Amino acid sequence: MNTSNYIIRNAFPSEFEEIGRLLIRVYSQLEGFPKENEQPNYYKMLANIGNFTNHSETELLAAVDENNTILGTVVFFNDMQYYGSGGSATQEKNAAGFRLLGVDPNARGKGIGKLLTQECIKKATENNQNQLIIHSTLAMKTAWKMYENLGFKRSEDLDFMQGELPVFGFRLKIIS
Repeated sequence: MNTSNYIIRNAFPSEFEEIGRLLIRVYSQLEGFPKENEQPNYYKMLANIGNFTNHSETELLAAVDENNTILGTVVFFNDMQYYGSGGSATQEKNAAGFRLLGVDPNARGKGIGKLLTQECIKKATENNQNQLIIHSTLAMKTAWKMYENLGFKRSEDLDFMQGELPVFGFRLKIIS
């Protein structure tokens, strides 16, 4: 797997709409994940993904190829108060988090999700955070192994229900 052809960078405001469409496509195709008519506010949030960058210390990252094609994306939060999830995660101190990781279905299996995750780990470490928090669902269970291989551990204290959907917390302790 040659991941050297991909660049992880901050998304440009001109790309926010395209990234929103990408995330809607990715999440709506997940087996067992709520559809737009079941959780319309969630999909509205995806469509307006760029709004997260209105908060300081929140970055919308994009994985692009040599043609600047967006292959994947993630939102990194250096301050958990802007994380915007249910449960207790937004109360965590000395913590960063990431949410809404998505990889274009045509680009899966190329290590892009891992590159985006590693960039979030790097940012949390550089910002002297003690931990990195993420959430996932059973529909995204294929990513769990990747997270665990990178050192994330299940943290049941971070679990919550989003409507009918159980959401599972993971935590990576950062040793600086």
